[in-house]
Amino acid sequence: MTVHTGTVDAHHHVWDLSVRDQDWISGPELAPLRRNFTIEDLAPQARAAGVTRTVLVQTVTVAEETPEFLTLAEESDLIGGVVGWTDLTRPDVADELARLCELPGGRYLKGIRHQVQGEPDPAWLSRPDVRRGLGAVAAAGLVYDLLVRPHQLPACVRAAAALPGLTFVLDHLGKPPIASGQLEPWASDVRALAALPNTACKLSGMVTETDLRQRRSAQERRREMLPYADTVLDAFGPGRLMFGSDWPVCTLATTYGGVSLMADALVPHLSGDERAQVFEGTAERVYRL
Repeated sequence: MTVHTGTVDAHHHVWDLSVRDQDWISGPELAPLRRNFTIEDLAPQARAAGVTRTVLVQTVTVAEETPEFLTLAEESDLIGGVVGWTDLTRPDVADELARLCELPGGRYLKGIRHQVQGEPDPAWLSRPDVRRGLGAVAAAGLVYDLLVRPHQLPACVRAAAALPGLTFVLDHLGKPPIASGQLEPWASDVRALAALPNTACKLSGMVTETDLRQRRSAQERRREMLPYADTVLDAFGPGRLMFGSDWPVCTLATTYGGVSLMADALVPHLSGDERAQVFEGTAERVYRL
């Protein structure tokens, strides 16, 4: 497999449980994640995989996390951008985004994300207060990462259509049901989203959507994931698709190097220029790295 020189990892996390709990890490399947994961842990693994820049993505809906991540980006020679969190529904969201951009490391703020996957309302993205907040994200020159489950994809399509000036980035392919092998209606909804020019997608988070309870070789997991990777590659094209490791969540199934090689193996027929888009160019352009 190709080892990419200058690869951008467009999606990873860090956390320190002594600073705050990650309450989403619960149950026996996620138990290996209940420890600290730092940028110092990631850096040697990223370098070994040919990664030279990363996008650090929020993990909790806590206002203090984003300023911490911006400071970390300022101090790191690896982090090229931050996707943070703020409450989109707050009346002064535009002022808050401006404040974040003025903090130490504020120039690294590239996008905003919310755990929409945890919202009970499948049409949360259609709420007027949320739409107003998304408009403020667009006005601030930031992108919006979509963390959703398949049943929420129609609301993503409506939001992206209503806000053509905002770039929406679909994280983890919208978490398709890879373990069950079911493609529809996920595939049709993803194609509807990709039909809008202000959308992009991360080739990330797939390995942990396979059945982690079953022992699988890398080749078997690749076969499970390939129909889903093919779908987003066909829908978005290399110019709107970007690699993300989803480290350290990916370590539930494989190593950092393993997920990098697996992503490479999911796009075997791309030309050199097309691979450069998926593994570097798309993230550079979308996140203005």
